[in-house]
Amino acid sequence: MSSDEDRRIGRARVRDNPELMAYYDELAKLEAGALWTVANEIEPWYPQPKSVPVLWRYEELRPLVQRALPLVQADDAGRRVVMLVNPGRRELSAAVGLLYTGLQIMGPGEAMTAHRHQAAALRFVHEGTGAWTVVDGQKLRVGPRDFAITPNNTWHEHGNEADDAPVIWQDGLDIPLVNALDAGFYEVHPELYQRPGAVVNSSLLSYGANLLPYGVEKWTRPYSPLLGWPWEPSYQALCALARASEGSPFDGVIMEYTNPVTGGPVMPTMGAHLQLLRPGQATAAHRHTGSVVYTAAKGRGVSVIAGRRFAWQQGDIFCVPSWAWHEHENLDRSEDACLFSFNDFPVMRSLGLYREEAHTDGGAHQPVLP
Repeated sequence: MSSDEDRRIGRARVRDNPELMAYYDELAKLEAGALWTVANEIEPWYPQPKSVPVLWRYEELRPLVQRALPLVQADDAGRRVVMLVNPGRRELSAAVGLLYTGLQIMGPGEAMTAHRHQAAALRFVHEGTGAWTVVDGQKLRVGPRDFAITPNNTWHEHGNEADDAPVIWQDGLDIPLVNALDAGFYEVHPELYQRPGAVVNSSLLSYGANLLPYGVEKWTRPYSPLLGWPWEPSYQALCALARASEGSPFDGVIMEYTNPVTGGPVMPTMGAHLQLLRPGQATAAHRHTGSVVYTAAKGRGVSVIAGRRFAWQQGDIFCVPSWAWHEHENLDRSEDACLFSFNDFPVMRSLGLYREEAHTDGGAHQPVLP
């Protein structure tokens, strides 16, 4: 290949020889190196995620999560959580990209001590009716399929008020991102437990009706003042939108959980969506920068991710790595299906790294691997 062709390709094509290898050794002794030896790896033509598509079946994980209840005291472990680990991101304990997720179980009458950390967190309840969390003194009760947030550096503690059944909820955190930036902090509450305010669900009462409080101190923190989104009104909002709009060709009828003050994402580093697939609906394929963790909130379906089919039902969790083609289908011909998801889109957008494109090579759907 000529030098002109090499330049047009724009890639490093330096051939090794003994003199060059000796040169590399000299650089290494000084903790230095030659960029051209790694340029093709660290400056790819397009994203090359180490994460791979994975589906975690709730019916398989649930018995193992329950077994942890008598085996480990929650406060001894910090939290009693079974984490979901991507085979390509084991060294980070990440589910996909720089996102972490896990299933936490709390026994009847259990109450955890309070702490705070630099990582932001969110919760999606799988089962149990007694779950509560206290975030910076605000107590919030949550039930099945409710969504709640624990913004970074806020004091928080959790528990289960029910006396007859455990709670299992899904945690989502940006721990791998915070650790990659060497910005992690962790503190235990000086009194071990917070003193919650007198009004339960105060953030929901103040900000949960699509109206902003007027004549009070303006909310200026970078995360949502609304800490929880109950399932029923969220699902009804999706159903209402489905009557008014065809929705997205790639995601069906989809809505974003938002900060009611700014209209932006609920937290600076993680966003969340809820989407509805009409009976029998199959979406077109697309891809984007940014990683996504999906949870089947209702119904059953199949998603094709990077050419692989993943069949899911309520409770199952799966992930889509950055820049992977993906599409969804509702397998039920009479009932809708819903997917909850959280992502790192706010980071991608704030850094000017978000990009999205539709699949057009050979049609709207990607080829499926045998």
